[in-house]
Amino acid sequence: MREVEPGDTDDLLAIYGDPGATRHLGFEPRTREQVQSIVGRSVVSAGDTPRTGYCLAVTGPGEHRLTGYARLATEPQRAATIGFALHPAEWGRGLGTETVHLLCELGFNGLGLHRVWAARSPLNEASARTLLRAGMTEDGRIRDHVFVHGAWRDSITYSILEHEWRPPA
Repeated sequence: MREVEPGDTDDLLAIYGDPGATRHLGFEPRTREQVQSIVGRSVVSAGDTPRTGYCLAVTGPGEHRLTGYARLATEPQRAATIGFALHPAEWGRGLGTETVHLLCELGFNGLGLHRVWAARSPLNEASARTLLRAGMTEDGRIRDHVFVHGAWRDSITYSILEHEWRPPA
């Protein structure tokens, strides 16, 4: 992973503008202008002091091109929520699990957090497998958590605690 850069707009639009890639996310597909705004906010937030949000480009090994977008947002009580989206061409290749590992590494080893948590759509079974494979534990359901595609949707939550975290071998 790396910091998001101004030139990442087209690659992020290929994810956030794609109805298939966003079908389980908590928002409708984004327009080019919306993605440009997200990229701009991500670049600015990298310089915040104190920094409470990390919006990062997911890249392939040894590559620079954005193939996913990952976010870690700190909360009070030494906690953070994480989320990520990958380009559909990257699905099923282990990049999601690696992304969750890297976000946990940042949270626990970089920021000294106690708890990292994530939420997924109940229909996103691939995300469930990814979060469990990364060492997280399913916590429960938040009812009517997100209003998306014209209806309320629940979220299934997962977490991992600092004493449970084991970096991949």
